[in-house]
Amino acid sequence: MPKHIHVSVAWPYANGDLHVGHLAGAYLPADIFARYHRLAGNHVLMVSGSDSHGTPISVEADKRGIPARQVFEHYHERFLLAQKKIGISYDLFTHTDTENHHRVSQDFFLKLLETGCLYKETQDLMYSELEKRFLPDRYVEGECYICHYANARGDQCDNCGNLLDATKLINPRNRANPDDKLIVRTSEHFFLDLGRFEPQLIEYLDKHADHWRPQVTRFSRNFVADGLHGRPITRDIDWGIDVPLEGWEAKKLYVWFEAVIGYFAASVEWAKNIGKPDAWKDWWYNPDAQIYNFIGKDNIPFHTIIWQAELMGVNGIYNGDEDNIGVRYDAPLQLPYDVPANEFMNIEGDKFSKSRNWAIWLPDILERYQPDAIRYYVAATFPETADADFAWDGFFNRVNGELLAAWGNLVNRMLSFAYKRFEGKVPSPESLTPEDEAMIAKAEAGFEEVGGLLEAVRLREALVTAMGLVREANGYLDRREPWKRIKGDPEDAAKSVYAILRVIDNLNVLLAPYLPFMAQQVHEYLGYDGTIFGEQRIVEYREATRPHKALIYDGTNAIGRWQKRALPQGQALREPKALVVKLEPEVIDRERGLLGQPRDEREIVV
Repeated sequence: MPKHIHVSVAWPYANGDLHVGHLAGAYLPADIFARYHRLAGNHVLMVSGSDSHGTPISVEADKRGIPARQVFEHYHERFLLAQKKIGISYDLFTHTDTENHHRVSQDFFLKLLETGCLYKETQDLMYSELEKRFLPDRYVEGECYICHYANARGDQCDNCGNLLDATKLINPRNRANPDDKLIVRTSEHFFLDLGRFEPQLIEYLDKHADHWRPQVTRFSRNFVADGLHGRPITRDIDWGIDVPLEGWEAKKLYVWFEAVIGYFAASVEWAKNIGKPDAWKDWWYNPDAQIYNFIGKDNIPFHTIIWQAELMGVNGIYNGDEDNIGVRYDAPLQLPYDVPANEFMNIEGDKFSKSRNWAIWLPDILERYQPDAIRYYVAATFPETADADFAWDGFFNRVNGELLAAWGNLVNRMLSFAYKRFEGKVPSPESLTPEDEAMIAKAEAGFEEVGGLLEAVRLREALVTAMGLVREANGYLDRREPWKRIKGDPEDAAKSVYAILRVIDNLNVLLAPYLPFMAQQVHEYLGYDGTIFGEQRIVEYREATRPHKALIYDGTNAIGRWQKRALPQGQALREPKALVVKLEPEVIDRERGLLGQPRDEREIVV
């Protein structure tokens, strides 16, 4: 029976280009997982979008002296282009400044207010006497009062990962005006009463501990054990979603509160866009559906505690009526089944730093390298259980020594050999040797073994297992040597060539979630028509006040392909070309030399 799998992917702040940390932390793991489930015949809905309202956008806008909307729209479009090029197959990648998202977020707020999950309280906040306004947390920096990191943000410490209270920072400062005198003033806000959900959250964490990553469970339990307190969901800022109450016109909904609602709001938007406005219910009302939140470790509490509390507080069904969208208190929306958070991807042994340009920007490297080469290296070094490192010598060695040497050469030498020596067709031997049959059986067994690892979101191990089969296939060829046997025993050569083409056909599907572009090439070289996966497109949707661009995907072609392949004998092959571009050694020093250097301003001017 096909399952309903919802893949919710972290929303990137639209204040700068995507980098390999984003790719490793959430976007590539989510894509591999979604592509596998589509191949396995399951019903997948994968959504995300640009976070339009985070204070990093406002900070960037202030720095440039332009409106926040102009910043986010610029980077949102760059997100669409980069993710399409790297092959992140969202059913919908939208943004949080759509009318749909505003309306859904306000509905959540009103429902939480109705059910008594919100309360009003005055809050101590940092106030700028120079700018005559309350400063959002991201505008404040200072020494962390927990780990004493010197440059902690007002909302969270990048060093220890703890959520912070800006008023408790040691020697707080205005990051835009270091000489500004900051004082503490009070302002009234709405708070989400997290403490009331503590028993349900403990029960929820216990229920999922057996299949969550240990570090995610441990972090979440510690977060609850430290005590759950009310958390403000409104803020003094002029960019964001209006608080839907009279007298609150000067405040907006806090971005951390409304951004996670985007997983649900984007599902509603997707359903409306495809002309089936109730389609989202197949995931959000379905108790058998599984919702996965793919995030980086700095977002764990928002996706294992706070989002769950919001859903528990709403505890209703969403009425998708276009003219009166609202929440009815009838039945629960589904909570996330798993939150497979990745650790951080460092760069050449150092942490990512936008200010120092210590980053590998996705649009940049996509101009120089094959998307699947990037995908392969990042997947092979996924920080699933501990921080990992993107090192250019590692990229060089894995692309040349594994992707090219093991998989690319296997495909190229045997498809070229078959095309030239068997009249451009798959050989048609009358029988196979026991060794041939055994190699085919090993490749076919990979569907269960690799599939099981992918189901468990053990993506790096699944890739290692699949590449192990690739190496076994190369060892099999070294023993059978069809290029030698064809002279004295062409029938025996035909057996091994047919066998290896069968193996390549199977392994190509196992690797397809990781290498979708190369998989399509191999699919065509083997003589198949059509596509393994669907088409990704950037489209424009028009709402009442303005249009917005989104990335969409039609993945129907992939359904049901995760099973052993029966390559037809006599099928016409297509002449193959080199699958993997070989890297030259100078790549390492060249790319290392770019780290820390200013980027081409033409690429970042808004």
